[in-house]
Amino acid sequence: MKRELEVILDSTHDAMIAVDKNGIITLFNKAAKKLTKLEGMKILGRYITEVVTNSRLPFILETGKSELNQKQPLGDISIVTNRMPIKDDMGKTIGAVAVFRDITEVKELAAEITNLKEMQSMLQAIFHSTEDAISVVDEDGIGVMINPAYTRLTGLKKEKIIGEICTVDIAEGESIHLKVLKSKMPIKNARLKVGPSRKEVLADAAPIIVDEELRGSVAVLHDLTEIKRLTYELDQAKKIIRKLEAKYTFEDIVGEDEQLLAAIDRAKKAAVTPATILLRGESGTGKEFFAHAIHNESNRKYRQFVRVNCAAISENLLESELFGYEEGAFTGARKGGRKGLFEQANGGTIFLDEIGELSLNTQAKLLRVLQEKEIVRVGGSTPTNINVRVIAATNLDLERAIKSGKFREDLYYRLNVIPIIIPPLRHHKKDIPLLVKHFIKKYNQEYGRFVQDISINALKKLMDLNWTGNIRELENFIGRAIINMKFNEMIIRTKHLPAAQGKIQKERIEPVEWFEENDEEKQTLEEIIKISEKRYILKVLNDNSYNKTKTAKDLGISIRNLYYKLKKYHIE
Repeated sequence: MKRELEVILDSTHDAMIAVDKNGIITLFNKAAKKLTKLEGMKILGRYITEVVTNSRLPFILETGKSELNQKQPLGDISIVTNRMPIKDDMGKTIGAVAVFRDITEVKELAAEITNLKEMQSMLQAIFHSTEDAISVVDEDGIGVMINPAYTRLTGLKKEKIIGEICTVDIAEGESIHLKVLKSKMPIKNARLKVGPSRKEVLADAAPIIVDEELRGSVAVLHDLTEIKRLTYELDQAKKIIRKLEAKYTFEDIVGEDEQLLAAIDRAKKAAVTPATILLRGESGTGKEFFAHAIHNESNRKYRQFVRVNCAAISENLLESELFGYEEGAFTGARKGGRKGLFEQANGGTIFLDEIGELSLNTQAKLLRVLQEKEIVRVGGSTPTNINVRVIAATNLDLERAIKSGKFREDLYYRLNVIPIIIPPLRHHKKDIPLLVKHFIKKYNQEYGRFVQDISINALKKLMDLNWTGNIRELENFIGRAIINMKFNEMIIRTKHLPAAQGKIQKERIEPVEWFEENDEEKQTLEEIIKISEKRYILKVLNDNSYNKTKTAKDLGISIRNLYYKLKKYHIE
């Protein structure tokens, strides 16, 4: 019987130590030896404090009182101990026993449980606070979880979903939960209608896999109505931004030449004043860059920036475009009338490009705007006050135009308050290397290329050219050179450059073989004339490096008429 009791005590997980009334150890089971690390030692018959120096069993013998659930360190572990006196039938203390166990593992497990509870609480908080509508089903397609966003979107509450088959919320379409459970594959962008209000949604779903077993499916619903609304608002915002936006700043103007830096410095000083500015320079020198930069440097930068190409709008439309019109002002006038570009730019800046192409009649009305700070719509009589900063630009010799009677002298003085002369590229050729690097970076982004530099010989060739088309021509030149390169080529070399003479060789159209014997389809005389006209315009543009003013002069037509023909024949 005694042997059976020892086996039982040695088998228990709890450590046990017992002493008699004199403090002599009578029991020290296997678990106690393991925790105290005294295996293999002779322990029975020894006084307790000789074996366990900090034992309180002698104190229990003395007081006859128990100490329960006491925590204490034991070497490198922590234990919890119950110490109790052993009494005879008369209540006399005849010994004491200590039962203790290692609580280090218990504490670690408790910490893990606490962490798991905290994580669970956080996940539940995320699940319930997210604005995405989420539903979860088990492996049989039965609803187990939904969040508040799901209820808001579908109009279906928990009791209608939890415990029900997942098709219960579908008003139109197939359940993506069932598809996922069948295929064990995710589904994206499924279009459905859900709930009693037949809300149109985009749905994504994915399988829930635990230990390589399918346990269910989770779906996220997106309100398509809201997506459409936000998309519309984004489109409207983009339109507004496009109207308000002046894209360039002075940092976008590349160059270190003294003449160019002087023009930039003058433009910066002019920007902070309300004065009218006249930008003068050849075609392609960057007048529009300066106009954008001046607007962005001014206190009007958060207001509208409106660009008007005075040569590109036909004469009979230009006045109504600039100043607007009243209802019934002319046949086809919009009901309620329409604001002109000056009114649209109110509080901001209007950029009048190619100002020298305005007719004398429109010049007179523009003069009134600059003098009186007011406009009168076409067909109207009531003036409207406006506050607009005017930046004008031209590549014409206005002084010569005044002498020939094509430009009003009084308007010239109103526009020429702060003249800024932008030098042609041939006057600051030392900026060409900087400009080339800038355009390489630009076209790398646009074309998805990785061009790194230009060779010395190729750069020398660029420095030797005249650049009658100025910076615009150089930009087109570099763009064409990169197109000529293979994808694995990193350096622009002479062989990549377009034909010499400083001219961008646009795609030449071969002469028409007018009377081929095998023509299957004959063309009318009008069609032949159109083809001939388009090809000749392209030729003259090529010869003039796409300088439109010189092209119009060589063709013997007005710049406005040239713009009309370029638009008609879809020539960029």
